[in-house]
Amino acid sequence: MNIIIAGLGASLGAILRYFITNYGKKHWEELKKHYLNLPFPTLFINLTGTLILGILFGMKVNPFFYALVGTGVMGGYTTFSTLNTELVALYHSKNYSGLVLYALASYVGGLILVYVGYYLGRLF
Repeated sequence: MNIIIAGLGASLGAILRYFITNYGKKHWEELKKHYLNLPFPTLFINLTGTLILGILFGMKVNPFFYALVGTGVMGGYTTFSTLNTELVALYHSKNYSGLVLYALASYVGGLILVYVGYYLGRLF
């Protein structure tokens, strides 16, 4: 049963990611001009996803809810493959400063936010 719940959640997460990505590409172009041409929609999605996962883990939600939201929705929402594809694109475009900044913001920022989320989740 959990596999079906996780799959349904993943489809919801992917739809949410699609809308945020399209919104970001249309409305966050000014950020790209001023901040090393970074892919802000993916960065926003992955960082908010790690924060939410940390909160869920800290709250110790029941396995059913974690399968739906943690594994499912957040699994479909966050995107490790797009992150790495964008890192390769930054490298090929010789945007080395952007590459380093994006990698640090994504990986280090993600680790920090999952811990912050965990401790926030323990408050609930």
